[in-house]
Amino acid sequence: VQLQASGGGVVQAGGSLRLSCAASGRTFSSYAMGWFRQAPGKEREFVAAINWNGGTTSYADSVKGRFTISRDNAKNTVYLQMNSLKPEDTAVYYCAADPGSHYLPATSKASYDYWGQGTLVTVSS
Repeated sequence: VQLQASGGGVVQAGGSLRLSCAASGRTFSSYAMGWFRQAPGKEREFVAAINWNGGTTSYADSVKGRFTISRDNAKNTVYLQMNSLKPEDTAVYYCAADPGSHYLPATSKASYDYWGQGTLVTVSS
C-alpha cells in the first residue's frame, strides 16, 4: 500500500483545513486507517483513526470535538477535517494504514505498517 497525504498549509487560529490521504492497492477498504502528527522536537502522536467501513472512529483528547476522520472506500481515500485550529496543532501530519486492525482501529503507531510522506500544517496565532 502506498499513501499520499495532501491538503496541508498555513491557516490562522480558528480556521479549518481538510487533509486527504490517497491510497493505492485493492486492499485499502479492509484496512483501518489513522492520522498521526509530529511537531518539531516532539514524538509522533496519535490524532485519529477509523475502522474499515467508517463505523468506528477514535480521537486523541486534544482534537476531540474539533477534528473528524472519514473515509471513502470507493475513492481509496481517508480524510481529516480539522476545525477550530489552534497554534498547538502545528505539525507534520501523516496518514497510516493498519492491515492488522479491521473492526477496532488502533491508536498506537506501532500497529501501523504503511505510512505516507506527511503534509505540513501551520496554524498562526
